[in-house]
Amino acid sequence: MDIIFRTSKLEKLCNNKSYRERECGPVRAKLLGRRMDDLRASTCLADIARLPQTRCHELVKDRDGQISLDLDHPYRLIFTVANEPVPVKPDGGLDWSRVTAIKIMGVEDTHG
Repeated sequence: MDIIFRTSKLEKLCNNKSYRERECGPVRAKLLGRRMDDLRASTCLADIARLPQTRCHELVKDRDGQISLDLDHPYRLIFTVANEPVPVKPDGGLDWSRVTAIKIMGVEDTHG
């Protein structure tokens, strides 16, 4: 999976373990590192969706177009599809098996 980041600070947070631990604390830092490892090891978004612990799902309403992975409750790793054009199925839904590039948007509480 190709991964790009919305900001350089976010890239540092996702890729630098000591910085991640300082900013997020040990529990979230460990889970964020694990999710980044999962993303790097996958070839497409469908691979991530098969991992039950990630609870990978598309968001709705004002977050339409964003996808979420679980971290520690209530925090989520938020990203968008970076493929151009965005791969869709004939019914118009996102074709997860053809998503090979993402853009990390943030680590957020999507419920607050």
